[in-house]
Amino acid sequence: MLFSEIAAVSAAVTATSSRKAKVELLAGALRALTPEEVAAGSAYLAGELRQRQTGVGWATLRQAPPPAETPTLTVAAVDAAIEEMSRVSGPGSQARRRDLVGALFGAATADEQRVLIALFGGELRQGAQAGLLVDAIAKAGEVPVTVVRRALLLAGDLKDVAVAALTGGQAALDAFTLRVGRPLAPMLAQSAASVDEALAATGVPAVVDVKLDGVRIQVHRSGDEVGVYSRSLDDITARMPEVVAAVRALPVREVVLDGEAMAMDAAGRPRPFQETASRAATKGAAVTVLNPYFFDMLHLDGADLLDAPGRERWAALAGAVPAPLLVGRTTVATPAEAADAFAAALAAGQEGVVVKSPEAAYDVGRRGAAWVKVKPRHTLDLVVLAVEWGHGRRKGWLSNLHLGARDPETGGFVMLGKTFKGLTDSTLRWQTERFLELAVDKGDWVVTVRPEQVVEVAFDGVQASPRYPGGVALRFARVLRYRDDKTAAEADTIDAVRAIHNGT
Repeated sequence: MLFSEIAAVSAAVTATSSRKAKVELLAGALRALTPEEVAAGSAYLAGELRQRQTGVGWATLRQAPPPAETPTLTVAAVDAAIEEMSRVSGPGSQARRRDLVGALFGAATADEQRVLIALFGGELRQGAQAGLLVDAIAKAGEVPVTVVRRALLLAGDLKDVAVAALTGGQAALDAFTLRVGRPLAPMLAQSAASVDEALAATGVPAVVDVKLDGVRIQVHRSGDEVGVYSRSLDDITARMPEVVAAVRALPVREVVLDGEAMAMDAAGRPRPFQETASRAATKGAAVTVLNPYFFDMLHLDGADLLDAPGRERWAALAGAVPAPLLVGRTTVATPAEAADAFAAALAAGQEGVVVKSPEAAYDVGRRGAAWVKVKPRHTLDLVVLAVEWGHGRRKGWLSNLHLGARDPETGGFVMLGKTFKGLTDSTLRWQTERFLELAVDKGDWVVTVRPEQVVEVAFDGVQASPRYPGGVALRFARVLRYRDDKTAAEADTIDAVRAIHNGT
């Protein structure tokens, strides 16, 4: 398949707002790939390179030669060239890599060069998010989309799933299972305004877990080997020796655990989230001690528990993990009992609760009604779209944030308002550096940035607003924290914001 066809599909996907049309275009391109091209081609259609590290930076890309007049590059040739770039090392590697980039770009047409530059820079924004690629893979491979989705969540790699679906069909997809040592997307919780609302979703009896203000961790152990992974599936083992030691001491051979790591003070109350997040993000000497607390078990000594009901998983968890390492959990049968558990969690300084159905399986990577979180305030995870330069005391710092919710229909973001509330001097310094790095347009007053940074904001409500394209705006929004553990694709949607406005 010619690479120019990938470029043409990318342009067509960008030009249409119809989800159905996007899926049709992507599925057609996937079908046209040879079996050997599927891994690289599916990556390009998803807006990324098959190789994680290439060593090619903007300085090299700016030196690209003039484009070719006629398309001759194939998908396989592009992949081979980039693979060679990624393997260059040692003396003279920079010059060799420049030569390889020059050869590739010299053989590319203008349209192909634009796509290549975007792929190398991670900025191919064509509205082809993972959900659309899942639908397209299912259509191209003629397999159920639910099977593709589950395989992706277990495999963690869209390219592997695309190859399986298009070359082996459902049988190949069914072969993906939980593998100890390979992290999988965690089950997520919906939000509710009250425990009564949460119980209406989960049913009764239910369990009420204390919601810790820590960082999500997934821990895999096989023998003495222990791996700790973040919510975004990054390997953070070296940053959490306390977690490794605690899990290595358990009386098990193989286990996969889901939980939180959190810094606690001497009285057993949580330390500020920033201390926990700093430890999770930085290697080096540990000043803050992180304690692990587990609330689910996905595998135990050769047996996968993903499809078992919660009550069975939690019984296995309680049998293998000592009580001091377990998240606080209460079984409730009435709203009054749930309200008492919620009040107790808040009194202990925790973030809230998560109400869970004991009959539900572990729904990998999904945000279903089986888990519902309740906090004492409205919060959303939004994406920063632009930042305004401050004035007065904040002059010289990027201050006022333009906040956007994710639009699942278009793959873009819908602005909901601005805020500079809740920003400390240290946060202002950090975000000024961060957003100048993400800047795509530096105006005298407003700096437009790549929509990548997620920020958690609290607010008092949602009101109708003709000022913004989504028709709604946040009331009294204030920054709680930046969420480096979340990607923009995981931000809350405009539909969730409108549901809050409508009281649903």
